[in-house]
Amino acid sequence: MHIKSAKYNISSPGYEQCPKPDKAEYAFIGRSNVGKSSLINMLCNNQRLAKTSSTPGKTQLINHFDIASDDNKRWYLVDLPGYGYAKVAQRSRRRWEQMIENYLRKRGNLINVFVLIDSRHEPQQIDLEFINQLGEWGIPFSVVFTKADKNKPGATNRNANLFLARMKETWEELPPWFISSAIKGTGREEILDYIADLNRDINIHNS
Repeated sequence: MHIKSAKYNISSPGYEQCPKPDKAEYAFIGRSNVGKSSLINMLCNNQRLAKTSSTPGKTQLINHFDIASDDNKRWYLVDLPGYGYAKVAQRSRRRWEQMIENYLRKRGNLINVFVLIDSRHEPQQIDLEFINQLGEWGIPFSVVFTKADKNKPGATNRNANLFLARMKETWEELPPWFISSAIKGTGREEILDYIADLNRDINIHNS
């Protein structure tokens, strides 16, 4: 699958203000500075679509993008605020966490959450806890290991395998997972083809 067009739609402070849930929706989330905006821009082949910043915690709203793909489908790509950024005020962090939880649990057209993991690091407890929370809520998700180009040879696979091994301690079956690099385009085809497969299996009206 290839994306024909990707356009910014709206930034919402809560799931109640999100667009009408009439299209399949795929959300992207991860710790701050995980490379989320860069990955979204790479997938959409538009380096100016999602705003990238050197300041972690820049995304504070639920950002919707209208996507048209060459399989004659229209769907939403959603850029969610990052989690785990310690320098954000406690009150703001609680508000973000509640906003994200409400969106994830109440957005009826949400098909899959792509959880981004920085492949430069060994497993981080905050990522494992977030994934386990998705499991408790019954929310389908996939894992994307980002920044593969930033590693020495073999480090990406080693850290990914360590993370998956930690998941196996609590998960009977692992979710789909991908290796990505926004710089080299690694993982683009695999992630988009996975979305295309999910699009074929759903009944949400595509307008």
